[in-house]
Order: sequence, then C-alpha cells, then structure tokens
Amino acid sequence: MSARWRVLLTDRAWPDSSIEREILGAVGAEVIEAPATDEATLSELAADADAIGTNWAQVTARVIERCTRCRVVSRFGIGLDNIAVDFATQRGIPVTNVPDYCVTEVAEHTLALLLAAARNIAYFHLQTKAGEYNLAAAPPMRRLAGQTLGLIGLGRIGSAVAERAQALGMNVSAHTASGVSRLPGVQSMSLEEVLRQSDFISLHAPLTNSTRGLIKLPQLQLMKPTAWIINTSRGGLIDPQDLWVGLQQNMVAGAALDVFSPEPPDLSQPLYRDPRVIVTPHAAFVSQESLQELRMRAARQIAAVLSGKTPENVVNGIA
Repeated sequence: MSARWRVLLTDRAWPDSSIEREILGAVGAEVIEAPATDEATLSELAADADAIGTNWAQVTARVIERCTRCRVVSRFGIGLDNIAVDFATQRGIPVTNVPDYCVTEVAEHTLALLLAAARNIAYFHLQTKAGEYNLAAAPPMRRLAGQTLGLIGLGRIGSAVAERAQALGMNVSAHTASGVSRLPGVQSMSLEEVLRQSDFISLHAPLTNSTRGLIKLPQLQLMKPTAWIINTSRGGLIDPQDLWVGLQQNMVAGAALDVFSPEPPDLSQPLYRDPRVIVTPHAAFVSQESLQELRMRAARQIAAVLSGKTPENVVNGIA
C-alpha cells in the first residue's frame, strides 16, 4: 500500500528515525531522509514532499518554495533561525517547534560549564592529562557564593539557570528584551550594567537579526577581566573573532561554549585550542529523556497537520 504523504526529514542528531517513522506511519506518511543538507539536495527532495521536519539543517526560502505541497515545517528543537519562517508565513505554511523539551538539560549543562570554569575543572583536567600535577599553576579561585551571574535572556531556560544559581548562593541579575524580571531576587538591568557587574555572563537569547553578534569587542571591553562568558544558546550571539581578541588582550578570563558559528566549528582555530576556552559539541540539549520527548512531540505535530488537526505549538500563527 503506497503512502498517502511524504515527509522530508532533513537531518537528525540521533542514531535512527524509528520514532518518527512509527508516529508518521500511523497517519499514512512515509519518511524520506535527506542524504545531505545542502540547499540543492533539500530543494530537490522537497519538491516531492508534503511536510518538512528539520533539526539543524537550513530550510531556506528556496527549499520551502520547491515544496509546493508543503503543509507544515516542523523544527525538531527550539530555535527557529535555521528556518525561513517569514517566507513560510507568506505561503500560509505553519511552522512548529518544541519550545520546552530540554529546559532542565540546558540549565544543568550551563551550570556545569559555570562550575567547570569557577573551579578550574577543565584547566586541571588538561594539565593532569598532560602529566602536570600542580595546584599552584592554576588561576586563582573564589568561593562561588556571593558572586554575580548575569543572564542575557530570561525565558524558560534562563529562569531555570537563575533558580539553580541562587541555590548555590549566587547573586543573579538579568537583561531581558522586555526590561522586566519576574523572578524573585533577580534584578533587571541594561545589557551594559549586566556586563559590567557580573562575574559570569550566560547567554539565553534567541538568535535574531537584532541579537546576531550581540557580544563583540565593545561588550567584551565592559566585562571584568576576571569574568567568564558562557553560551549554551546560539553561536551567532558571540563574534568568535572578537572573542579571540578579547582573550588575547585579557578583557575576560575565559569562555565556555556549547554552540558555535559556524557549526561545527573549525577546532584548529586558536580560540578553541586555548586552555581558557571550554568547548562542548552542542551537547546541552541532550539526554535520553529529552531526545525522546523532542522526537515524539515534533513528529506528532507533523502528523496532526497531515490529519487535519491543530498541532501543539505553531510559532507563526497559522493553524
């Protein structure tokens, strides 16, 4: 029996597509996996698809335009910067995402990076693996309680990070797009104030035209030379060339990065080889539980649209 629908799965960060195939197969949909994520390949496959599911691949206006039967573009994730949402909206195509599936995981990963920086965990690890056992060689450490964590963005994940940091005795301030903090004990400040006053800066803002390159040399120059910057949100929020200059000029003490621009990054670049930079491979969102939840909820949203139902979370207002 031939499939009623064809769903293009552009890419995935998990070993197989069994969950997606089971959920979509139940509504008569066949999953077609792209062998590559370049625009030409995706455009060619989209021409024969009724829906698009995407993890990190770029679903451009050209790809959506070629998908003449497209009923939905579903993001297997939170951010939408890899999807031409405005173009999809113009064509009346709903775009969905799963905005809250990995809040706990990213908050925990952010805190892990903060602790690794504060306690010289990464530094000590590198030194001992290289055969050096020397406590005195490490940068000075301060008690975490009483230090200030500055958050840029205070959505679901930023709020979860704030609560965890407060439990460790840290002072927490935040810069938000609205200029308002609704969390007890978290003071709302301007971006400049947060950068100047914080011992750790953690980014939790979406990547948009207004936030791309949010942290460049002028912002790094405002930070304490003893401060660390942490990014588990989107790589494009920080200019990597400017960050490297800032580190060379000791504007900041270090950086802990889980996201990059481009991604994956060129790990041969000096920024990523510097011992003051902690690097993890876009791992903050991952746990067995979060991936299962993500895959099921994203696939169910595609299935809902194909079945004539309203999906769980439409981001562009098209039902």
